[in-house]
Order: sequence, then C-alpha cells, then structure tokens
Amino acid sequence: MISCYNDYHIVNLKMGVVINMETVTEAVTKITDQMSETSTTETNVVEAFTEKAEETVSIFTKISDLLSEKVPAIIFALVIIIVGIIATKIITALFSRVINKANVDKTAHGFLKSFIKSILYTIVVIVALTILGVPMTSIVAVVGAAGLALSLALQQCLSNVAGGFIILFAKPFKAGDVIEINGVSGVVENISILYTKIATFDNKLSYVPNGIISNEKIVNGTAKDTRRLDMEFSIGYDSDFRLAKSLVEEIIKKNKLAIQEPAPLVRMSSHGENSINIDVKVWTKTDNYFDLKYDMVEQVKDIFDQNNISIPYNILNVHMISEKENTKE
Repeated sequence: MISCYNDYHIVNLKMGVVINMETVTEAVTKITDQMSETSTTETNVVEAFTEKAEETVSIFTKISDLLSEKVPAIIFALVIIIVGIIATKIITALFSRVINKANVDKTAHGFLKSFIKSILYTIVVIVALTILGVPMTSIVAVVGAAGLALSLALQQCLSNVAGGFIILFAKPFKAGDVIEINGVSGVVENISILYTKIATFDNKLSYVPNGIISNEKIVNGTAKDTRRLDMEFSIGYDSDFRLAKSLVEEIIKKNKLAIQEPAPLVRMSSHGENSINIDVKVWTKTDNYFDLKYDMVEQVKDIFDQNNISIPYNILNVHMISEKENTKE
C-alpha cells in the first residue's frame, strides 16, 4: 500500500512539474512576442522620424540653395525700387520746374504730375520683376489681365481719368477760376488725375470727379475780366417812377466799382401785381462783382427811404368773425 501511494505521489508531482513548465513556457513566449512587437514598433517610429527629418532637411536645403541663388537678385531688385522711387521724385520735381518756366497752364500741373508718377512707378515695378527672373511674357500677360480686370472693375475711375484729359485739353476752367458745377460753387484749387478740388466760398473743400465735370454744365464766373450785374428793384404804384430811376442812375455814377462803358441800363421792366419793377444792368470787373452787388442793394434802400419811395411788401389781412356774426350767417 505504501509503495503504491508513493508511486502515485511521484506521478502527480511529475505531472505538476510538466504543467508548470508549460505555463512558464507560454508566459515566456508571450513576453517574447510582446518584446518583439514593441521592438518592431519602436523601429518603425525611428524609421518614420528619420524619414521626416530627412525630408525636412531636404526642404531647408532646397530653400537655402534657392535663397543663395536669389538673394543677390532680391537685393538688387530692392535697390532698383529704392533708386526708382528717388528718381521718380527727382524727375517729378524737375518736370514741375520745366512746366513752370514754360508758362504751362497751372491747371495741367497737378494732373500731369499724377500721370507721370503713375507711369514711372509702373516702369520701376516691371524692371524689378525682370531682375527677379520673372519672364517678360508673364509680366505682359499679368499686366494685360490686370488691365482688363481693372477696366471692368474701375470703369468710373477710367471715366475720371478720361475726364481729366478732357479738362486738360479743352480748358473750360483753370486753377483760380470761380466755377459752378454739379451744385458746387467755389474757387478751383487743383486738378488731379481723378478729382478736381474746389474751395467753396464758406471755406470747405469739395472734390468733384472729373468724369462728372466732363459731362455736366460748367459755369465759369471768372473766365472774362468783366461781368454784368443784373438786378431788379420794385417800387409802389403810388411812388414817382422817374425819380426812382434817376436816383438809381445817380448811385451807379458815384460808385467807383461800376463801369460806365458799356453804359448802365436802368429801365422799367414790368407792371407787377403789387409793384412797378425796375431792371438794372451795370458792368463791373469780375473781382468787384459781389462788392458792387451789395453796395447797390444797401444804397438803393437808403436813398429810396430818404425820398419817400415805397418798396412794396406782402400784407396779410386777417378778418376775425365773432360767434354772434357766425350765428347770424
């Protein structure tokens, strides 16, 4: 019995050892596989990182090579731009002196300077692009496409440029003239490539597009050295018309701003509903126009009052109706 027990116990021990060895073997195999997978993953990461690093180095190398090739051209192009800007300013200044000595109309100064600046800056940009290696055919194509796009998008601006040329060559006014255009009255200060600057009489600046000016009616108040002042004075029917006429003629003769040749005109113009109307037409120098106008208004009022000549005005008669009168009606 004892022998059988011992044999059974030994068999169990051997089976347990075998089972434990299998478990250990499986565990070791799993650990080995995990380590192998981890090693493979780490290897893949290292390889991917190495590839990216090589790509980055290659990109920076290409950029460095490109810069090493283009830096001299870029520097030269920047120098050309700076020199071109300085040269443009010098040429514009010299051009201003030349047109001043040539007694060119001041109206054209601002417009021509703006136009020449635009052309010179365009030339500088084209030269700089050529130095950078941009093909001339590409520049021409881009300029053509840009010109077409701008012509469609900036039709109003092109209209203003065309209007500026019309003003320049037709010369309906010049700098310093007093004009009335598009509801604006004032002194012309400057004509640029797009706008005409007008200083109004209350010292405000109005910028009127040249395209509008070329299509609108222009009234130039200072185109001539002399200007006729037209006025109308009214007197009552009970006043002496001939006396009023002689008094107005006397005022004109005494006023130094009035020109006696052509002879002034003082005549009855109409029989109004409430007054006799007298037309007065007298010539004066353009610069004295408003001064003479205000003198005539003030002096005629004073002399009419002194000679009992009535100046009619509207009278409103209000008739009040009482309640009794309203009841009777």
